[in-house]
Amino acid sequence: MAYVDLNPVRANMAATPEKSSHTSVQRRIKKAKSSRQSNHPSQQTKDLLPFVGNPRQNIPLGIQMKLTDYLELVDWTGRIIRHDKRGAIAQNTAAILDRLGIDDQQWLAMAEHFEDCFQHLRRR
Repeated sequence: MAYVDLNPVRANMAATPEKSSHTSVQRRIKKAKSSRQSNHPSQQTKDLLPFVGNPRQNIPLGIQMKLTDYLELVDWTGRIIRHDKRGAIAQNTAAILDRLGIDDQQWLAMAEHFEDCFQHLRRR
């Protein structure tokens, strides 16, 4: 998934994932920027499989990592310079959570209580 999301960056068609066109990461980023809790599945893009974190029991349908972790993974991977590709995210570009205005303290609070968001799913 990250490989596909980074194709516009690697082809030197976009400087960053959020500036790429026609990618799921761009859609996820737009939604995350407008969400109060970007890691919460109900505040993610509805027509894409949500990131649901890493709950231990009663695993909900979705990608088993946090959205913010995925964005950081894409950002970090996109910074790696590959000699067989035309583009990469510039090393002096701010970290993706900073670029998106996602508050790391709010993210930390969300991450510490992430499983609480799924209590309703465990009761089924």
